[in-house]
Amino acid sequence: MTTGNTFYQEFEVFSKRTATAPFQHQFSLLAPNEEMALVMAQENFMRREPVADIWVVKRDNIRSLNPDEKRSLARLDNKDYRLTKGYGYLRKKWRQYEQQMLDEKEILSWGGDGRR
Repeated sequence: MTTGNTFYQEFEVFSKRTATAPFQHQFSLLAPNEEMALVMAQENFMRREPVADIWVVKRDNIRSLNPDEKRSLARLDNKDYRLTKGYGYLRKKWRQYEQQMLDEKEILSWGGDGRR
């Protein structure tokens, strides 16, 4: 059984539908080598959907953040000013401003030109 576990390697498959689309992770697969993994990924996709490109990456070659590096991301949470959701109040404020201007115009129109 141990020879079966070392014979196959884990691969991650990424694809994109068009040349300008971003790559998306699709699935993982077991294959003896990169060439066979690519063939298996192509066989899986060619029957189902149009694909502009496929990447097959050995899982061992993918590096993720270690716990110390993940902790360093927490300091980036105080950047709400970069998000546009913080400006939602502007629509209401603009409406109030427009209403105020309309009221002033209306009031000024009541007075006429002052001559009789």
